[in-house]
Amino acid sequence: MTIAAGEAGGFYLAFGRLLADQINATQPWLQCTAVETTASLANIDLLRTGKADLALVLADTARAAGSGQAPFTSAVDLRALGRVYENYLQLVVRNDSPLSTVSDLDGRTVSLGAAGSGASLTGDRIIAAAGITPRVQHLPLADAVSALAAGTIDALLWSGGVPTPALAKLDSSVGIRLLPLDGVLPALRSRHGMLYEQLPVPSGGYRFVHQVPTIGVANLLVGLPTLPDDVAAAVVRVLVERADQLVPGEALGTQFLDIRTLIGTADLPLHPGAAEAYRQLHG
Repeated sequence: MTIAAGEAGGFYLAFGRLLADQINATQPWLQCTAVETTASLANIDLLRTGKADLALVLADTARAAGSGQAPFTSAVDLRALGRVYENYLQLVVRNDSPLSTVSDLDGRTVSLGAAGSGASLTGDRIIAAAGITPRVQHLPLADAVSALAAGTIDALLWSGGVPTPALAKLDSSVGIRLLPLDGVLPALRSRHGMLYEQLPVPSGGYRFVHQVPTIGVANLLVGLPTLPDDVAAAVVRVLVERADQLVPGEALGTQFLDIRTLIGTADLPLHPGAAEAYRQLHG
């Protein structure tokens, strides 16, 4: 079984690998592997084409896929196995940057996530909500970090845990700040619904970031309706029974897998095998 995860240096891939390890430890008949990808949009394509069995996907990307909204040209029927954690949208600038608001990005160069990432979809929505016209690039995280360090871009958008290892490394070398995103939240909700939540980025993740208001988006573990019920149930049992083993070490203290919210998958229906497993485990 293959889990489509995310980019090196990010939370998706670290979580996916931990999940694969725990599945293999408890359900060795599944022979699970997590693979590196550019994340949400690419992961759905891997599901559709049979190259992955499970995928980590942002809730807004999953909703767009299910309804055939842009950038999808047709609807993709997805089923959730669980809401695994909350992503923090991190709009990153150098600490010595003069930029302090989203509006300041007008006319500036910004990387809105890698092509094929959920951040690229959310980033486009943020720019539209802010009513600005930056010069947009879509760089993989490692390239975006290098470009921000070199000053060839003014900001980068990342969706993931706090601290994200690649961003923590940049913070230790040049220092970073996060721009507050609470100002665009009302417009995002008005246009796209209540998937977006205001969250403070925890203090201590990065040197110069202290309770900055940003936007949270749930991250879902999803599959297709054709995923066998017994496979979905086995994965759910790992999520519930091994939750304490599924938090990457770099995120300890800022994020954890909360088994009480696993079934909170917004408007994406649970896979039948997953739903039955939750009923057996929780009554």
